[in-house]
Amino acid sequence: MQDRDHSNLPEWEKKFIAFWESQGDLSDGSHDLGHFNRVWKAAQYIDQEEGNKADRLVLLTSAYFHDLVSLPKDHPERRESSRMSAEKTAFLLKERFTGFPPEKIEGVAHAIHAHSYTAGIPPRTPEAKILQDADRLEAIGAIGLARVFYTAGQLDARLFHPQDPLAKGRELNDRLYALDHFAVKLLKLPDLMNTTTGRRMAEEGADYLRRFLQKIGREIAGEY
Repeated sequence: MQDRDHSNLPEWEKKFIAFWESQGDLSDGSHDLGHFNRVWKAAQYIDQEEGNKADRLVLLTSAYFHDLVSLPKDHPERRESSRMSAEKTAFLLKERFTGFPPEKIEGVAHAIHAHSYTAGIPPRTPEAKILQDADRLEAIGAIGLARVFYTAGQLDARLFHPQDPLAKGRELNDRLYALDHFAVKLLKLPDLMNTTTGRRMAEEGADYLRRFLQKIGREIAGEY
């Protein structure tokens, strides 16, 4: 049931931020405190535009802990990251964050488990649907563009295929070529959004990526 009393949200947000600050610098710059802050902001905006259907405390908590376990993209158990995050978050809320409403933990765990693109878990609640949309918005637009090449560097991938950069005559492989990730995943995201607001925002981000692909394609071809 939706919790319309938002008076305690700032205090919980401070506690969650303090937890992450106590962990030191996170090794993955695309899943750090800045990422959690942005996902929370996007989630609030989506919920407001969609008519305030979500329990904001569940949404806040899942936004800050959805990547509590974030395995590398090339890890063999990568698909299990969101399940591990959900289980670890449920434990933390019970053991470390005293006073957190126990009846909300299941909703937090579901939203976290379902947010992942690779896990393939259907989101059942408003909070899970909004969190999934808010997290996916980080993958497109200007921030998404930066994250593509940051992650490619972590995986020792090349920027693009030297002879066929836009994959017009070859199979896509985003483990080898960063530009391939646009077609493999990012440009598909607008059609996968759960909310009308998320879909609109995703389309705006996807348009930005399409313009980038056109521009880099011209530069590679020497069309100055």
